[in-house]
Amino acid sequence: QVQLVESGGGLVQAGGSLRLSCAASGIRFSLSDMAWYRQTPGKQRELVATIRNDGSADYADSVKGRFTISRDNTKNTVYLQMNSLKPEDTGVYYCKAQYYYSTYWGQGTQVTVSS
Repeated sequence: QVQLVESGGGLVQAGGSLRLSCAASGIRFSLSDMAWYRQTPGKQRELVATIRNDGSADYADSVKGRFTISRDNTKNTVYLQMNSLKPEDTGVYYCKAQYYYSTYWGQGTQVTVSS
């Protein structure tokens, strides 16, 4: 059974930092592409950052230069380092794993940035 468990969310002031973690189990992690999405009420879930199984990464324009996605294949964990946080970064952050044609989601972790 595949499980993705996010952690690290919380309340932070604008300009602050948070580090999200997503621990994966039941999946060939090193062969999977991993991603972070976020969702706010009334809006569609949006892609924040992706890291492929070869280590290459892409970012949404809104977070470039502020967020860094990374992975540790020895721990089956993907991270999202978020710096210079803004109120518009508030939302529920979800971890996604893509293994060939299979897609898995975590339960999400809330990030709230106060102004």
